[in-house]
Amino acid sequence: MRVLLTGADGFAGQHLIHELAAASLEIHGTCFQPLAQPAPNVIYHTVDLRDEQAVDTLIAELKPDQVYHLAGTANVGQSYAAAWRTLENNIRAQLNLTLACLKTNLKPRILVISSGDIYGDQLVDQPANEETALRPSNPYSVSKVTQDMLALQYHISSDLPMLRARPFNHLGPGQSRGFVAPDFGLQIAEIEAGQQEPVIHVGTLSAERDFTDVRDVVRAYHLIMDQGTPGEVYNVASDKTWRIGDLLKILLSYSHADIQIETDTARLRPGRISKVWGDSTRLRSATGWQPTIPLEQTLFEVLEDCRQRVQELLKESK
Repeated sequence: MRVLLTGADGFAGQHLIHELAAASLEIHGTCFQPLAQPAPNVIYHTVDLRDEQAVDTLIAELKPDQVYHLAGTANVGQSYAAAWRTLENNIRAQLNLTLACLKTNLKPRILVISSGDIYGDQLVDQPANEETALRPSNPYSVSKVTQDMLALQYHISSDLPMLRARPFNHLGPGQSRGFVAPDFGLQIAEIEAGQQEPVIHVGTLSAERDFTDVRDVVRAYHLIMDQGTPGEVYNVASDKTWRIGDLLKILLSYSHADIQIETDTARLRPGRISKVWGDSTRLRSATGWQPTIPLEQTLFEVLEDCRQRVQELLKESK
């Protein structure tokens, strides 16, 4: 079976490669730029998914049986300053992939990654399920609503076997700056290495989010691809919330440094949502999926990864 994974060089993409590696699959991955350290057993294709002709050529050559569409812009905070870039990257890439399959008369199973962020700030006293109304509150979530609905539309109008996943916050080793756990972890690692004053700068700590380890998330993607019903949508969530301040407290408990906490107004987002969490009953019922990695373990591994990245940068600077 031939599998195409877009965004193979991204945070979730790299973990999904490890998830799929145990299966007897021919794995192809797209990346925006050539990789310095490509993963083994993956055939990489450097392509701009916004380029319709390039995507047409890729799909016509590969004729994939399955497509995991992970590529796109995923940073909520940056989407305020780069709204059009976020919309263009996320919507055009998916549309090009979909149309390329139609042009070549292919009907691969296509998993589109939406987001739990599309539910917005409603129903804070209970988790959002797949029937909860959508209330996007930032340009990123608007782009994800569009991706979600495009997948449904082409399933209905063209009988493409499109599946949709709505993952809530996920974290783990390898996540880039701009997300809460590595933002905290890298600051702690830099303080420990003497590269930053012993003050960690934070945004809102009272907000509550639904966190799942990225390795559990990509396992859910694999299960949805293999066992999900085309046209259906599945929340990927832990079904509980953690305060952002609790994440910071756990990370600080793994450090011996004496670190002060200061609020940085530049890190405060407009329209900040106080609580977002998901109900993954549908996914669990359909596939038997359960998250298996405790948040404390994930955060320990995040901090260790951040320490390693800081040390590597220090070696390069010498």
